[in-house]
Amino acid sequence: MNPGVFMPIPAQVPGAAAARFAPALLRWYHRHGRHDLPWQQDRTLYRVWVSEIMLQQTQVATVIPYYARFMTRFPAVADLAAGTLDEVLHHWSGLGYYARARNLHRAARMIIDAHGGAVPREFEALHALPGIGRSTAAAILSLALDQRQPILDGNVRRVLARWAGVEGFPGAQSVERELWRVSEAVTPQRDSADFTQAIMDLGATLCIRSPPRCADCPVAADCVALATDRTDVLPGARPARARPSRDVVWLVLRRGESLLLAQRPPSGLWGGLWGFPEFESPAAARAAARARGAGPRGRRLAPITHAFTHFTLRITPLLHELPAAGAAETVMESDGETWYNSRRPAQLGLATPVAALVGTLAAPEVARRRR
Repeated sequence: MNPGVFMPIPAQVPGAAAARFAPALLRWYHRHGRHDLPWQQDRTLYRVWVSEIMLQQTQVATVIPYYARFMTRFPAVADLAAGTLDEVLHHWSGLGYYARARNLHRAARMIIDAHGGAVPREFEALHALPGIGRSTAAAILSLALDQRQPILDGNVRRVLARWAGVEGFPGAQSVERELWRVSEAVTPQRDSADFTQAIMDLGATLCIRSPPRCADCPVAADCVALATDRTDVLPGARPARARPSRDVVWLVLRRGESLLLAQRPPSGLWGGLWGFPEFESPAAARAAARARGAGPRGRRLAPITHAFTHFTLRITPLLHELPAAGAAETVMESDGETWYNSRRPAQLGLATPVAALVGTLAAPEVARRRR
């Protein structure tokens, strides 16, 4: 279904209620919405695209400083395409969901190669780029070009599921189809950019998970969830399932002030980022340490637990010391490995727990304990 095609109003959404939705929401937005976000200034397809990718599964307050640094380094799509993946991941480090950064970089190069360096203005071409889903493509075109493009991001799903009384988990295909029909029904023919920002703001500031601020909601008069006292159960929860866990060992080789890091494969967990060599068991990590000239005795550092969306990673870091290199040496690279000195850091993308451990090992109290 093309988001630009108007669909029939769902049975549970009366036409009069759908007609009232946008005017009420826009009146609220003009008084209470967010109008000073960085990507709202000097709006271009590129600037809005970067912001929408960063905002996927990440709150606005978290994104703002990352966005500022990213746009300073990559102010235009040509700059992003010309940058290395390491640079892109370095400026993304700490923001999480790193596939977004890899896709952003790939898409920028595709724009240079296949679109003459201009971010596509047509839905199909934009949607075809890596990392740009249906709702993201619609939001970019709506916010940057004022095109009528209904959207359905996480916050909007919650707003519309409650307002229209749509039952079930929004990630289920049948529920998602129904929510798209509701989004089509309430999206106005004009003021698309303001409406898109308004409905996202409504979900981010009033129609939050718990507790929603229904007394301040501009569309509360027609909200099915509020009328039936179901704001706590709509939208439906994800079906329960056990969260699996995985255990790994990180080999932390230190030589003077430098730590050995290895680049992870381009896809998968923390794809393309740099981290400590990873093993399935302490014995395998110790064997690798001995093969590099480390002594048989290492020590376990504090365990690290890192939660992902679908599983929990439990990390055991093993620290082994190597003879110190010359004081002038900072980085040596070979076969996807580098000696990383946090006092004179190279611009590499580091996953959050890797950066935290590097910082801990470089802390003054650790240095004093080594003396």
